[in-house]
Amino acid sequence: MASWWKRFFTPRPSQRPLGEIVSHFNEAASDEEHFPSTIDPRIYHVQLILEYFGALNGKAVLDVGCGKGRFARVLAERYPEASIVAFDLAEAMLRHVPDAVRPCAGSMTALPFPSDRFDCAYATESLEHAVDIETAVAEMCRVVKPGGRIAIIDKNIEQWGRLKTPEWEQWFGRRQLEKMLARHCRRVSSRPISYWEDVAPDGLFLAWLAEK
Repeated sequence: MASWWKRFFTPRPSQRPLGEIVSHFNEAASDEEHFPSTIDPRIYHVQLILEYFGALNGKAVLDVGCGKGRFARVLAERYPEASIVAFDLAEAMLRHVPDAVRPCAGSMTALPFPSDRFDCAYATESLEHAVDIETAVAEMCRVVKPGGRIAIIDKNIEQWGRLKTPEWEQWFGRRQLEKMLARHCRRVSSRPISYWEDVAPDGLFLAWLAEK
């Protein structure tokens, strides 16, 4: 594929105002219709994370860019003995996180956790809002233990234009994130996925799976 997207979708941090992004999502927290606090656990995005991470009781899991914690809610219900942290830049979103999950606010580019803290980490449609994609990916990898697993689900740059997006949002190519993850992980793969397991992917969503 031609590298045209690199010219338009490789931002400098100054082009992506963090304060504007924070304000956007703090305001969006009141919109339950478009930013729900729950998710149908049958959706394949949820199933993929559950399948890839395996049994989580007794393990530490980080939801990076959690929004209202809807994925973390499913994991906590499925594995009540897991230690799950829901991390987001918007404190208003974090007020909706369920009691079984620990909320934490901050930027994806400077995760406030020690290295090798978590067994697993995932980001579902949140990396696209990071002010510095490469640093955010590196931070996710840093806080995961050696042998731990990382999952990223986000939108495919080849489908750019299908949805209305805020000006700071980015979508990604498969190789783009594979290369970033490979700098920190021993195994990396990616593939197109659908919202539902029995529906063929239409190209909008991609999943990247890595093992540190």
